[in-house]
Order: sequence, then structure tokens, then C-alpha cells
Amino acid sequence: MPRLQVVDHSLEAKFEIREVGRVESVRKFIVVAKNLPSCINGQILEFEGGIKGIVMGFKEDKVQILVLGSAATIRNGDEVFNRGEPLLLPVGEQFMSRIVSGICEPVDGRAPIAPDAFYPVFRDAPGVMDRVPVEKTLETGTIALDAGIPIAFGQRQLLIGDRLTGKTTVAIDAILNQKSTGVICIYCCVGKPYASLMNILYLLHERQAMPYTIVVNAVSSAPVAEQYLAPYTACMLGEYFMAQGRNVLVVFDDLTKHAWIYRQISLLLERAPGREAYPGDIFYIHSQLVERAGYLKPELKGGSMTFFPIVEILQGDVTGYISTNLISMTDGQIYFNSGLFNKGFRPAIDFGLSVSRIGSKAQWPAMKEASKSLRIDYLQYQELLQMSQIRTSGLSKEAEARLRRGSAMTLILSQGKHGPMAIEQQIVFLYALNKGVLDHLTTDQIKRFKEEIYPFIQTHDPELLSALRKDKKLTDKMKEKFDQLLEAYAKEKELHPA
Repeated sequence: MPRLQVVDHSLEAKFEIREVGRVESVRKFIVVAKNLPSCINGQILEFEGGIKGIVMGFKEDKVQILVLGSAATIRNGDEVFNRGEPLLLPVGEQFMSRIVSGICEPVDGRAPIAPDAFYPVFRDAPGVMDRVPVEKTLETGTIALDAGIPIAFGQRQLLIGDRLTGKTTVAIDAILNQKSTGVICIYCCVGKPYASLMNILYLLHERQAMPYTIVVNAVSSAPVAEQYLAPYTACMLGEYFMAQGRNVLVVFDDLTKHAWIYRQISLLLERAPGREAYPGDIFYIHSQLVERAGYLKPELKGGSMTFFPIVEILQGDVTGYISTNLISMTDGQIYFNSGLFNKGFRPAIDFGLSVSRIGSKAQWPAMKEASKSLRIDYLQYQELLQMSQIRTSGLSKEAEARLRRGSAMTLILSQGKHGPMAIEQQIVFLYALNKGVLDHLTTDQIKRFKEEIYPFIQTHDPELLSALRKDKKLTDKMKEKFDQLLEAYAKEKELHPA
């Protein structure tokens, strides 16, 4: 029979009423308890030793509990207490620059974090009437994205590809590029090796990115419950800043491993496995997460939250269950091609399979003008390049000119890791490309041009770049100045056609 227990805290002058049940069985990190008829999904329960758990489901008259921590000390017959409390975790400004676990506990060896509020980990996404259309571009610092696959604040952009093809690198570069922009960045590490997280933390510290970044640590050695909760915790932390009218970028690295964790939990909960052994609600598990991104209306302070969920696939197969689910619920995907990566093209983004469905609406007019035919020109160059490798006879002059332009385009789009570029710099490169300035230069000359032209313009006409950032448009007067500066650079550096 269920039992209510009244605890008299005489010193505190208050009573605490809690429902008391008993542990019936323990399966790894899942505990089955009985005599808790008032429980509902998502509530917090507490075991005798102080360990907590979250209600995950029910079976007949029994409650299934996911243990938040180690279940090694929990035994059959132990008491378990229900106070009717939902899962609330701390949020606040003090979380900036900190590393926390999947349940918001600091794990960086520093002082405890003083919370400003407590938010529910699972909450409904903002309604349609609470949102506005995207209107501001998120500057990722990667020219292939900002020019060809633009991303807006409030967008959910999937990063998908095989292992070791540069997905995390592009996401981290986007975080590095937010320095001095006021954007709050949250990096959520789920199921990755501890060494990988240490490399990322070292980079964030080295590049002074930690002051505006929160890291949620749920590596593969973390308790299963923390790995399951980590993406929702990262989203909850972002919602606090979004509610204050600030812009937030959240990187989930990666949701494939999160799906694996949920599959383990579901199998131990004895839920019927479906496709690829995943439970039937795996779509809901991720959709309730990604729907919480968005751009709030001015009456709600106009904050935004942008998501970069990362998904790992096997041998280029985008038709897997988890990958197709996430493609269907996001606003576009960036596909990383292992073939391009092995050929040395960095970042290995496949323009043919990548798309941003709403980002172009927020793109700078200057960037839109400079990159209007970039994607189609590059895809046509790739096809022409393949044909030229097959044909044995000579090519026409027009085809040779297109190959030279395509080769220059490839060099412009290639970018070393952890070297994000300002959009003004990207526009300078694309303007020179469109003008044909690079068509007859050698590879070494183009590489030197990429290194030198932006500092050259900064030195000779810094007001031009400031005006470009302010107006975000390429006026006729600006184009004249760019033409003069490009001509002056070519004369000074004695650039001669190859």
C-alpha cells in the first residue's frame, strides 16, 4: 500500500509531506519501484542514500526511474521518496565560462555556481505567435557557409557527415567567430571521448572564447542519465539568456550518440524496439529539443537561440533513421563529404547536398550580390573537371577559362581550421573572384592574395570596410574604391598573369 510520511523539521518550523515507496529491482541505471501512485513523468525522486532519479515511465503499478548518478549503492527494499517536484535545474549569468555536468553541477574544480533562477529541463517550445521571421545573419566565419549556405539567428542547421570530416571544427569555428559580438555560446558534448573534449577546451581557452561560452560535459564516461539530459540542459541554459533578449548559439555534439543512449535506456525500460532497434518515440525525443530554437518577437525582448546539431553517419549514408529524422525537423543541413575531405578540400562541404532553407532571407545584401551564382558555378566546375579528366582531346577556350575560374574559386573557398574570417573579408575575396582578378594568377599568387589583400585594404582605406559592415551593401562608390584598391595591390605586388 502507498504510504505518506510526515517529517517534522522543528528547527525550521515547517512540515514536509512525501510519498514513500520501495525499490523492487535494479537494472544497471534503471530502478523499478512500487507504492508510488502519485508519480508523473519527469518528476524527481530521491533514494535513501541521497541519490536522485527521474521518472521515465510506468509498468502496471510500478514506476521506472532513471538514476542520476551511480546505482551501485541502491538495493532492493530501499525506500524511495517522492515530493512531487519536477526536474528543475539552476541557470544564471554565473554559468558563463564554466564547465558543468548534464545536471548543471560544476565539474571544472572551481567554486560553486550561484544560480539566478531554476528552469524546467523539459518545457514547451515557444509558440508560433511568440516568434518572428529571421532577420539577422549568424556570422560563422567560414566562407563556404556565409557565402553559399547562410545561417540566420534562430535557425536549426544540421551538420551531418562521416567521422573525422570536420563537423566539430566548423561548429567550433562558429563559436570562435562570436568573440566581441555579444552572442552567448553553449557547447554540449554528448558521448564523445574525454580526450576530444579536452582538446576543444584547450582551444577555447587559448583563443579566449571561454568568457562567453558554457560547456556542458557529458562525455562517454559520464553517467547515462547525464548523457541523456545534457542536450536539454544546454537548451535550458540557452533559454535563460534568450528570455533576456540575447542571442545564443548552441552546438550539440553529437545527437547520434544521444540517440544511442536513449536506445539503451528504452531497451532496459522494456519498450518495444522498432527500426534499427530505436524506440518509437525517438523522433519526439529530438523534435521536442530542436523546436525550442527560434527568434522571439520584440514584446518578448527579441532574443534568439540558434542550434547546430551534429549527426554522425556511416560511409556517407544519409538515409539512416536518426539522420533522416533530424533532416526533416531542421531548417537545412550542411553535408560533409569524406571524398572531398580525402582530396584535401577543407572544409569538406558538399554544395550539392547542403542547403539552408531560410538563411538567405537574413543574408547581407552585399554578400548576396557577391555570392549569387557561387554555388551553381562551383557545382558546374566540379562536373566540368570530371569531364576534363576523362576526355583525351583538347578543351575549348571557354572550358579552359571556366576551369581556371573554378580553380580560383576552390582556393577561395578552402579555409584552414580555427581561422574564422570576417564577412567583409569574405566579400573582398568574392568581389575579386567575380571581377576575374584571380583567373590568370598562379596557385601561389592566389594564396598570397588571400593573406595580403585584407590587411592591404585595412591599411589604405579602413573606412571602406567600416562602411561595408555598417550598410551591409555594395554601392557603386564602394565598387569603384575596391577596383582602385585591387589595381593598386596588383601594381604594388607586381602580380602578372600566369
